[in-house]
Amino acid sequence: MITLTQLEYIVAVDTYRHFGKAAESCFITQPTLSMQIKKLEEELEIIIFDRSKQPLIPTDVGQRIIDQARVILKQSEEIDNIVKEHKNQVTGLLRIGIIPTLAPYLLPVFIGRYKKNYPNIFIKVVEQTTDNIVDLLNRDLIDVGILVTPLKEEKIIEKPIFYEEMLIYTNPSHKLHRQKQITIKDIATPEIWLLSDGHCFRDQVVNLCSFLGTVDSELPFHFEAGSLETLMNIVDREGGITLIPELAKFSMHETRLTNVRSFTNFHPLREVSLVYSRHFAKHKLINLLWREIQEDIPKNMKDDSRGTVVEWK
Repeated sequence: MITLTQLEYIVAVDTYRHFGKAAESCFITQPTLSMQIKKLEEELEIIIFDRSKQPLIPTDVGQRIIDQARVILKQSEEIDNIVKEHKNQVTGLLRIGIIPTLAPYLLPVFIGRYKKNYPNIFIKVVEQTTDNIVDLLNRDLIDVGILVTPLKEEKIIEKPIFYEEMLIYTNPSHKLHRQKQITIKDIATPEIWLLSDGHCFRDQVVNLCSFLGTVDSELPFHFEAGSLETLMNIVDREGGITLIPELAKFSMHETRLTNVRSFTNFHPLREVSLVYSRHFAKHKLINLLWREIQEDIPKNMKDDSRGTVVEWK
């Protein structure tokens, strides 16, 4: 008879692709984990993992069983959540992944109050790029992501929170600093500094400009940054322009705010959402997180009709 414990073990091995690390995550010894999985394979008369490969991978039938095991474990967890909701208990672990272009500006807005209002929720936050967050969600290593959508991922649910405008940050000596009318064509220039590959905000900027080949050709040196703060510091010292999300301006010093400009003919937006697996069981924790962020975001940023959402995929 298949047990939930055995399903937990095969999911752990699939997640880590290593028996030792999987056993450690399950707080058991490797021989115990290996023995239970071997027992399950014998009972089912199939091989779940191809042990000849390094790292080991599931067999075709093994992958189907593991996928179903993830669903069953989530449904089992839902029973516990139903009981907690019935007793009005707000407890549990919430593992959050957030992208670097949101983390420094959004986390300080809501995380303190969320923890204060729900002290029995243990929160763990990791900062990762979008692709890594989706991978962590699919492997059940985090519960929810805070990132830019739409993702168009079949197994992922998207719950939009707010819509922030994409703004221009200029050096005081740049022509856009004095220009009254700014169009999208004005930023399709080799004087623009970009984030490095892997950041969805970079892809949004490229989609917005519809250019790629001229990037950096007139800049003093070639550089692609990993953070918006780095880009703004370079613009301050070296010249040029970059694009920033709207939340970034709320923590700016007054002198920097004078360098922020908006497009006059078009208002590009990025849609920020909570994303989670379709089989996610901690719905109450997700809804509370969504509500806490919404309460701390300016009212106008919840309105998607104030501009046009720029896709990045």
